[in-house]
Amino acid sequence: MTEGKTSLNRFFDTHDAVIRVTLTRVRGSSPRNEGTEMFVAANALHGTIGGGQLEFLAIQTARDMVRDGVLHKHMDVPLGPEIGQCCGGRVELSLSRMRGSDKNAARRRAAKQDDDQPHVYVIGAGHIGRALARIFQHLPVRCILVDTRASEIALCDAAVETRVSAIPEIDISNAPPHSAFVVLTHDHALDFLLTSAALERGDAAYVGMIGSATKRAKFRNWAHAQCDGLTLDNLTCPIGASGSQDKRPSVIASFVAAEVIAELTSNTVAAAPDRPHERPIKGQTSDREGLSARHPVSR
Repeated sequence: MTEGKTSLNRFFDTHDAVIRVTLTRVRGSSPRNEGTEMFVAANALHGTIGGGQLEFLAIQTARDMVRDGVLHKHMDVPLGPEIGQCCGGRVELSLSRMRGSDKNAARRRAAKQDDDQPHVYVIGAGHIGRALARIFQHLPVRCILVDTRASEIALCDAAVETRVSAIPEIDISNAPPHSAFVVLTHDHALDFLLTSAALERGDAAYVGMIGSATKRAKFRNWAHAQCDGLTLDNLTCPIGASGSQDKRPSVIASFVAAEVIAELTSNTVAAAPDRPHERPIKGQTSDREGLSARHPVSR
C-alpha cells in the first residue's frame, strides 16, 4: 500500500515502527539523487527512491528490520543485471529505525520543502486554467488560480489555492521571486497588461500567455509602444505549442504544465536562493488606474 497523497504527519501518526531509507551515495546513473528518502512501515510506504527492483529490495529489507527489531543497516547496490535493472550506476542506502526525534526532524524537513515549493500563478479560471489547476495539484508546486470572476473560480474542483482578485496585477507583484505565471484570461487587453507586469519583474521562472503567433506579434507592438525597454525574450507565446494540433483544454494544459515544470526544475531555478514569502509591490501603486496609467490598454 503506497500512501501517495497522505501527509507525512498522518503516516507517522498511524505507524509506530518506521524505517527511514536514504540514498547516501550515488555513482553513475540512478533513478533518484543523493539525499532522497523514503519511509517504510510493515504495511505502508511514504515517498519513493525511484521504484523498480532497487526500491523493492529496500522495502523488503526495511520490513525485515521492522519484523526482527534491527535498528540500522547499510546496502550497497549495483544497478545492473545483478538486480535486473539497467541504470548502470551504483547506490548506497542507509536504513535506520526512526525514533521520535527522527520523525520530528523529518516533519520539519517536509514542512520546509512545502514552504520552498515554487509558486505557479494560473491567471484565468476558464476551461484551460481549471485544467491546469487539476494537473498542478499533483505536482510539487504551490498553484494559485486567480480570476476576477467569482463564478469561474467557483467551478474549480482542484485542490489548489484560489483567489478572486479584482486587480490581478497585485497578485503578480506580490509573488515570490522565481515564480511562474500563466496568463489566460477572457480579455486580450488584460492578458497584455498582466503579461507585461510578469515580464517587468525580471525574476520569473516562466511567463506564458495564451494565444497565437499573431497575438504575440500584436503584444510585441503594444509593448514597444507602451513599455519602455520591455523585452519578450522570456515570454512563451503561444503556450503549449509542442506540435500537437489537439486543442482540447486538457491536452493544451498538459503541454503547458510540462513547459512550466521544465523551467522550474532547471539548474538555474533550482540553484536560486530561498525565496521570501512575499515580494513588496514596486513603488506605491496599488490600483489598476496607476498600473494602467503606465501601460494603458484599450479595453
